[in-house]
This record gives sequence, structure tokens and C-alpha cells, in this order.
Amino acid sequence: MTRPSARHALPEFTERTASGHRTTDPYAKLLEQRIVFLGAPLDATSANDVTAQFMYLEQLAPERDISLYVNSPGGSFHALSVLYDTLRFVTCDVETVCLGRAEGAAALLLAAGTPGKRFVLPGARLVLRQPSLEPVEGPTSDLVVQAGELERVRARMEDILVRHTGRGAEQVRSDIERDLVLDARAAVEYGLADAVVPGRRDTHPTARGTR
Repeated sequence: MTRPSARHALPEFTERTASGHRTTDPYAKLLEQRIVFLGAPLDATSANDVTAQFMYLEQLAPERDISLYVNSPGGSFHALSVLYDTLRFVTCDVETVCLGRAEGAAALLLAAGTPGKRFVLPGARLVLRQPSLEPVEGPTSDLVVQAGELERVRARMEDILVRHTGRGAEQVRSDIERDLVLDARAAVEYGLADAVVPGRRDTHPTARGTR
């Protein structure tokens, strides 16, 4: 079986072990600490990568939290749906942390973390925006189908925001008519996150909440 190629070359380092030496990379070391890092656009590849890591960590220790670190420009809503369902499917609490940016679909993923365990770093930038589809060519019937799909996707996005931010449906619908840009503090006030934290030692998880 051919292994998928990486998006870029990863730095590697060698560690001394009891049986000799082993070569590893930063992502593997993060996984050992139950940290999954999403630092790419949301697409089929990144969704599959994150889902596989979540399933592995749940099987390894279903009672322990998983931390999802997000720095993403957003992307496919269908890829978001895969990850959103995965977060809600696993038995582990999921801590979400935005460092850098979480735009579009990535902002919704951040909001879907376990209540009380959703964090943003001080310099984070979050953007809420309505979904869009790729340009479609074809007969009128195909355009009608695509328009219906866009409406379905938008309704799903609004439902996710209402559920995880506590905002009303009408306000959410109005807010995503145009890009809504939020800094870290504004993201907390909106309900996309629970706290602004300057460092990992400041993320003190609260009691297990309802996802």
C-alpha cells in the first residue's frame, strides 16, 4: 500500500532508547502527549489525518482528554462535518486551542470543543463567514441542486454556531452575511471559546461538561 505523501518535509530527530535509537518527528511527539495539531486548510486529507489520530487516542485511553490545537484558514465544510462528528463521537473530552487563526469552518471546530475547555491565545484571529461552493457549470437543473446544497450547508453551519455559542438563530444568520472578524477577547465574548490564555499552564480544565 502506498503511503500518502506529506504536505511538506518534516524535521526529524533521533532519540536514544533502551534498545538503541529511534527517529521521530514533532507530530509524533505531540501525539504521545495526546495533542493533535491542525495547521492546514480543512480538506479531505487533513480531516482524515485528524480523525485517525482521534480514533487512535480514544482507543488508547478513552477516559483521557485529547487536545486539538488549531491554526487553520478554514476550508471545506464537508471536511468540517467529518471532524465535528468525530469530536462528538469519541468518548474523550476534547480541549480546543486556537493559536494563530481559525477562520470559517475552523472557527466552528474550535467552538465544538468540550465546554470549559475551549481556549484562544492572545494573538488569535477568528473569522465567521458563510459557506461557498466551487463554481458549477452545467444545465439549470444542476445549478438548482447546488443552490439547494448551499442552503443545506448554511443551515447546518448556523445550527452548529447556535448550539455551541448560545447565540440566537437570527443573530447568527445576520452575523455570517459578511465576514465577522474577532480577536481573542471578542471570540470569548461571542461564545466561540471559554477563555483567553497566555500559556498552557493557564488552561485549567473545569469539570467535565456536556458536549
